[in-house]
Amino acid sequence: MNDLNARVIEEFRANAGRVGGSLSGTPMLLLHHIGVRSGIERVTPLACSPRPDGGIAVIASNGGSPTHPTWYHNLTAHPRVTVEMGTETFVAEAAELDDAARADLWPELVAEAPTAGTYQARTARRIPVFILNRVP
Repeated sequence: MNDLNARVIEEFRANAGRVGGSLSGTPMLLLHHIGVRSGIERVTPLACSPRPDGGIAVIASNGGSPTHPTWYHNLTAHPRVTVEMGTETFVAEAAELDDAARADLWPELVAEAPTAGTYQARTARRIPVFILNRVP
């Protein structure tokens, strides 16, 4: 884990799921996922978009780089995850949106977080979108 992520995680946990600085006001979560090769649990802070149906959208932008973030591969291999959001922790199932569902949701995500559109413009790859659904 890099130092920036470690600081964001610490601040998130100390402030009931809120972080400051450039992320101030951004809905955030901490995603606990299992490494596809290592089998070790990782924790990644992510911006998120709670959906009206209770799902939570996250985008695998990796800052617009040409490759998917490591957590993308971990979720495709191990879709059952643990999520910290606000002061709540719960188990969720991650589902990658197909092209049609992503196309429907993408404009809303970009309207909420314009940097998502900037990241997509930086890369030739289609930035994946996952929906995290709580497991009852």
